[in-house]
Amino acid sequence: MAAKPRIKVPKTAAAGDVITIKTLISHKMESGQRKDKKTGNLIPRKIINKFNCEFNGNTVFGCDIDPAISANPFLEFSAKVTESGTFTFVWTDDDGTTTEASKDITVS
Repeated sequence: MAAKPRIKVPKTAAAGDVITIKTLISHKMESGQRKDKKTGNLIPRKIINKFNCEFNGNTVFGCDIDPAISANPFLEFSAKVTESGTFTFVWTDDDGTTTEASKDITVS
């Protein structure tokens, strides 16, 4: 199953506003501790281990995610906006697979 992100960013804000950004990514996390019922082999670990958010090319929030994270991780953080632009979001899996999404905001 491919990861599917959902992002909530206000469409507009006033210059200097601190906005709240919410993200949720649908992702079947695999701990690496379960066994395949057919073969008995361990199912390889596959979790989202990094998240990064940039605004107009500058990092506004980033974190490393530990194995205790739940499936479909939800993140909420704040950012101060002074100009119109684009938020770019990147989630990275253990195997290096990335999921990217972006949202625009207009600042008046």
